[in-house]
Amino acid sequence: MRTAYPVETVRAAERELMARVPEGALMQRAAAGLAVVCAEVLGKVYGSRVVLLVGSGDNGGDALYAGARLARRGAGVSAVLLSPERVHEGGVAAFRAAGGRVVATGGAEGVLRRADLVVDGIVGIGGKGGLRAAAAELAASVRELGTPVVAVDLPSGVDADSGVVEGEAVRADVTVTFGVHKPGLLIDPGREYAGVVRLVDIGLELGAGARAGTGADGGGAGAVEALQYADVASLLPMPTGESDKYRRGVVGIVAGSARYPGAAVLAVAGALRGGAGAVRYVGHAADAVIARYPETLVSAGPPSKAGRVQAWVVGPGLGDDAERLADVVGAEVPVLIDADGLRLADADAVRGRAAPTLLTPHAGEAAALLGVAREEVERGRLDAVRELAGRYGATVLLKGSTTLVADPGGREGPVRVNPTGTPWLATAGSGDVLSGLAGALLAAGLGARDAGSVGAYLHGLAGRVAADGAPVGAHDVAEAIPPAWRDVRGD
Repeated sequence: MRTAYPVETVRAAERELMARVPEGALMQRAAAGLAVVCAEVLGKVYGSRVVLLVGSGDNGGDALYAGARLARRGAGVSAVLLSPERVHEGGVAAFRAAGGRVVATGGAEGVLRRADLVVDGIVGIGGKGGLRAAAAELAASVRELGTPVVAVDLPSGVDADSGVVEGEAVRADVTVTFGVHKPGLLIDPGREYAGVVRLVDIGLELGAGARAGTGADGGGAGAVEALQYADVASLLPMPTGESDKYRRGVVGIVAGSARYPGAAVLAVAGALRGGAGAVRYVGHAADAVIARYPETLVSAGPPSKAGRVQAWVVGPGLGDDAERLADVVGAEVPVLIDADGLRLADADAVRGRAAPTLLTPHAGEAAALLGVAREEVERGRLDAVRELAGRYGATVLLKGSTTLVADPGGREGPVRVNPTGTPWLATAGSGDVLSGLAGALLAAGLGARDAGSVGAYLHGLAGRVAADGAPVGAHDVAEAIPPAWRDVRGD
């Protein structure tokens, strides 16, 4: 599991460590790791030209000490000081002693045009509210020049705790982050600005409360975690010799309409390819479903009379069939609500459910549920998913460029961020496949949080497999779930 911790938790861990090591040791560890990555990006250090963009405080100090190391290896290193009166004194002294050259902001354009590498040390993890004018102008200039950029701990202009970007920000090719990951490096739009993230170990030790996400030391409430292959493999339900369709999980699908029969077909495809022992379908697209997947068990409904299921998926292409939705919401098994179901669902009924509920909105649907503009959700995805989970008392999977999964506590416990996917998944019906897949995992016995995050992980992998760098349809994604599953399992 890759866990990212909020600034408050990181700062506390840094203070604890600094009390136990010689003064300046942490900065030297960070600078050494930063210099190594810069050298790797350059390929050849001797004779190269490096420009440091240096702000005040420790972030600028890290950049200056790293610049001194590069200068001692034969690089020509220039430092543009944005706040000369507040520059890290030890760092600038070491930089000058190593042969580094300090440049006024007025001369920044000239050295930037000749640079082989730019090191962004303007603002660290404590930065809030966007870049000031001079820094924003430099960030824009660097982007226009296209020079490779290495960011120190976090690209300047990205909020460390949320990934929010207000105005201009530095776009890094590589971000060297220290000690632990920060949420803003894993969540868009910040993730897009970070490029490749390299973690440098400086000896931070996070408390048990932070690791467990309990919030005992301030870590749980703002922590973000991302599943890795091994985590997903351990969660995937696998049949045994004693398995039957009910042990594997029977999922019910209430989806599709005369206008949108394809939504039902795709949701069923996701469920079947996602390991369901059987799929029961209730809806107006039975003919289309049976024509494509004759193994599906169809029923005229209502859902409560369709037969035994261990989870329901309701909503894709449903239209205005509020009666069937209400029947599913009243069931005593886990329920996944998507698409039209989100629009029709009664919030009080969802909150009143005893069994787990998983809501899977995209940004537009989340905005409608929250009563805000879509842009607000996309700008602050972490706040949006937590707010929805809290309001509805449900697990929420917020789909998008960064898919997030938050538990019903809303503001408590870590939010999961999905690290897989491809822009080619932005295609009609892709979300219907994900609903069926996650519904199958619910029926197999996974909790709502695990079903959502494992489903999103497999869905993202399947998208990559199906697309392989070219356009892809939702049906192709469904058919690529088994190879993605095998890849995760190492089979």
